[in-house]
Amino acid sequence: QVRLVESGGGLVQAVGSLRLSCAASGRTFSGSAMGWFRQAPGKEREFVALIGWSGGSTAYADSVKGRFTISRDNVKNTVYLQMNSLKPEDTAVYYCAADLVRRLNSGTYYPRHDYWGQGTQVTVSS
Repeated sequence: QVRLVESGGGLVQAVGSLRLSCAASGRTFSGSAMGWFRQAPGKEREFVALIGWSGGSTAYADSVKGRFTISRDNVKNTVYLQMNSLKPEDTAVYYCAADLVRRLNSGTYYPRHDYWGQGTQVTVSS
């Protein structure tokens, strides 16, 4: 059974930093893209960042470019999200996702086998 477990969320003041981790178990994702999404209250879940299987390619939402950095450790089967210069609008539940692919019609990313973590809350106070 595949499990994705996020950690590292919490309450932080604006311009502060947090580092999220997502540990995968049940299968290795060393050959798959992994990433992060987030969902704020009353809003749809949105893409945040993606990292390719080797870590050599990344993609970010425009809203987090230059502030967030995604990385991975394939030995530990873990993906990270370093979040700097946090803003109140970054407040959301952050979800890890694995085996990401891109929709041909819209170009948006989604986890092919619906591999999602349970989410971790990030709250940024002003």
